[in-house]
Amino acid sequence: MRLIRGLTNLKRLSERADSPLADGCVATIGNFDGVHLGHKTIIEQVKEKALVLGVPSVVMIFEPQPREFFQGGEAPPRLMPFRQKFEALLAEGIDMVLCIRFDDTFRSYSAMGFVEDVLIKGLAVRHMVVGDDFRFGCDRAGDFRLLEQVGQEHSFTVENTRTVTVDGERVSSTRVRNALNVNGLEEAERLLGHPYRIHGRIVYGRQLGRQIGAPTANILLDQMPALRGVYVVRARPEGGDWLDGIANIGLRPTIDGKRPSLEVHLFGFAGTLYGQHLDVVFRHGLRNEVKFDSIDDLRQQIARDFEHARAWLADNPAGPTN
Repeated sequence: MRLIRGLTNLKRLSERADSPLADGCVATIGNFDGVHLGHKTIIEQVKEKALVLGVPSVVMIFEPQPREFFQGGEAPPRLMPFRQKFEALLAEGIDMVLCIRFDDTFRSYSAMGFVEDVLIKGLAVRHMVVGDDFRFGCDRAGDFRLLEQVGQEHSFTVENTRTVTVDGERVSSTRVRNALNVNGLEEAERLLGHPYRIHGRIVYGRQLGRQIGAPTANILLDQMPALRGVYVVRARPEGGDWLDGIANIGLRPTIDGKRPSLEVHLFGFAGTLYGQHLDVVFRHGLRNEVKFDSIDDLRQQIARDFEHARAWLADNPAGPTN
């Protein structure tokens, strides 16, 4: 799968004689946060049509996500970071991901300017899959109907996305987020089609965990996570085996953490993981994140957390998590 970053690179690609977009593409647009069951259905629509037309399948996403641009710290927490989203789209068999930087310049694009520069000149789109409530362009002036009208003039077609429901309600990133917010891991799994997980690169931390007898692999998060607290997890380092563990995700209030992070302690692991990527699957919530009066109080609570995690694992063993 090819990643195209930005409109400049899209323009360069489209102008090449051997461009994979020479015969056009089938595209969809969205945040695809979480790549849940609804997203997977849209992807299947795109792939099916692309196969019929013999052209690449394309997913267009934005960084930052539009609500993050407009709302800043008040935006809803992400379900997955960009790299994990890209890898999830890769796993679903998409041919290309176009990632457009959402900034003041892009937000000022008129609806017709977006259609002409991005969809027609850039992607040479032959078929679009979008929801009938899809809006785009400056002041959200563009909609599904406009795409249909322009498509008739420029020989591309537009198809509505299929709705996916679970328990009679539409599957959405907001619904997954709401489930995680109340520690509903089982519901989130049903909406996602797999257990909730975070994948990230391990960085050097403050070594506090090592000092209090609980060394952790630390992953810094760019946005506030949808989950907060202490969890039983199953994790796998790059090229390694799945291991049981315990994780804290949040702001680490006891040490006045300023940036959200995921700290994972792997039971029985004594190696070094710095610089590697770690895949972390959340299995069971133990408690909320709490600010303790002292590091010694934190150490005592961690010992209790370990005991509770091992007791839960004894009753709920798990095999590999693919």
